[in-house]
Amino acid sequence: MKLDLYIKPTCPYCMRVVNAIDDMGDAAAHIEMHDISSDATALQTLVEVGGKQQVPCLFVDGKPMYESADIINWLRANC
Repeated sequence: MKLDLYIKPTCPYCMRVVNAIDDMGDAAAHIEMHDISSDATALQTLVEVGGKQQVPCLFVDGKPMYESADIINWLRANC
C-alpha cells in the first residue's frame, strides 16, 4: 500500500495529523510526507492528482482523503 501525505507546516490540521503519526511510532515509516510550501512539484502533484490544493491530504494508493480526523482515524485503523 502506498501512502503519501501532503502537508503545509503552517496548517494546524496538518500538524494534528503529523502529531498523530508521531504518536503511532513505526507507522510513520510507511508514509511519505510532502511539504507543498517548499516543494513545487509536490504542490503540482497534489493539484493534478487530487484536484485541489487542500491540505492535509493523504493519498492511499492514489485515492485522496482530505479531512484531518478522517486521515487520523484511517491511519489508526490501517497502520
